[in-house]
Amino acid sequence: MDVLGIDIGGSGIKGAPVDTDAGTLTQERLRIPTPQPAKPAPVAEVVAQIVKHFSWEGPIGVTFPGVVVDGVVMTAANVHHSWIGVDANELFGGVRVLNDADAAGLAEVAFGRGRDQRGTVLMLTFGTGIGSALFRDGVLVPNTELGHLELHGKDAEQRASALAREEHELSWEKWADRVEEYLRHVEMLFSPSLIIIGGGVSKKADKFLPHVHIDTPIVPAALENEAGIIGAARAAL
Repeated sequence: MDVLGIDIGGSGIKGAPVDTDAGTLTQERLRIPTPQPAKPAPVAEVVAQIVKHFSWEGPIGVTFPGVVVDGVVMTAANVHHSWIGVDANELFGGVRVLNDADAAGLAEVAFGRGRDQRGTVLMLTFGTGIGSALFRDGVLVPNTELGHLELHGKDAEQRASALAREEHELSWEKWADRVEEYLRHVEMLFSPSLIIIGGGVSKKADKFLPHVHIDTPIVPAALENEAGIIGAARAAL
């Protein structure tokens, strides 16, 4: 069944129809820069623009970069604070809305590197922030938000996100040191059997993962930066 998946990020909003049985995009994705400031109304306009672009009338799933409980936004670290308390399901016209990293994790567990993996599997997406999706025997524990674990008195994502690498002009090797420090902290807390690295940097895993040394097996996401779109569509079912 084809479902339109839309992935709202801090820098871009991406969407495409998805074959939810195969876990693949059925048309080329459309990416539109996230409005700045990323308030609800302008973001909703971009979502509507993506729906119109594909002339879509079927089911739709949407991700959001924050905690979402029963469609209501509870946190908004990388978009405008005015999102907090907004019923995103209602704002987007009755669609299914879920945390962006949870969506990416659902896709990766269904179709990617997390498929048929037992035990504790952790998906971490490195982008504007650090998103997380935690699974136990394939079942999602929603809204973990592990990018906000504290390291050196700051949110971990302020030190180890992909945006932090760009802002501090870190080499891939220097950034890998920060990523490793963060992953060791997560590893200590959850003792996962597998860590999957997603987000835009997953396409460049060869530049930094060889410099990351932890005890847990760590792999780049098979679905790369399309995981959020695919997971949003899958969740809409």
